Amino acid sequence: MSNFTQERVLSVHHWTDTLFSFTTTRDPTFRFRSGEFTMIGLPINERPLLRAYSVASASYEENLEFFSIKVPDGPLTSRLQHLKEGDSVIIGRKATVTLIIDNLKKGRRLYLIGTGTGLAPFLSLIKDLETYERFENVVLLHGCRRVAELAYGELITKRMQGNELIGNLVQEQLIYYPTVTRDPFRNRGRITDLITSRRLFEEIALPALRVEHDRVMICGSPALLVDTKELLTSRGYVEGNHGEPGDFVVEKAFAER
Repeated sequence: MSNFTQERVLSVHHWTDTLFSFTTTRDPTFRFRSGEFTMIGLPINERPLLRAYSVASASYEENLEFFSIKVPDGPLTSRLQHLKEGDSVIIGRKATVTLIIDNLKKGRRLYLIGTGTGLAPFLSLIKDLETYERFENVVLLHGCRRVAELAYGELITKRMQGNELIGNLVQEQLIYYPTVTRDPFRNRGRITDLITSRRLFEEIALPALRVEHDRVMICGSPALLVDTKELLTSRGYVEGNHGEPGDFVVEKAFAER
């Protein structure tokens, strides 16, 4: 059996000149856990050109969604950004484990820290009932340079609250904190600076990070991964993986930088 399926593009949304998302059909045999990633791509010269992409849809949803940057000379995204409804893409049959709840120890609060398209796996996780069953609070931090890059804001703040399955849980347990570094906005600053200064916790009315109670998932730019990991380890946090749950986990797979 082939390791890939060919799926049809159902919709394409261009958020900015550098960001877009698209949805596809989902093969009935494709299974994944919220937060995982798979390989997607296009056939180029009769060979598949593939990159790792986190799945932005929840594991129970009928279709698949992906969130991508546009790299003008990128081998794959220079082509993917021109997708339109009805086109075909290649999607791997197997999803890979990294940002899943089972890789974390038990805790009271879950912090999801992402920049840019690093938001994608967290979109999956905040739509998953298990996330709210495991944690009292779920704090989604999304950092971007520009306000226009804060994609999916309306989905997070409005549409999810009307979801029949998790709407009430979202209203009671999810805290969404978008922040930018270059535009005027209600929240400004790098995520790590907001954590270090404790400004974040003052504004969301939660205690500062404590390894005894708080678990963290990180996905985004290389700088974010390095700085946040250093911040956490300096406070006694231990990184987890699929073999041994820890206090935080990091997604190291990227589509294209």
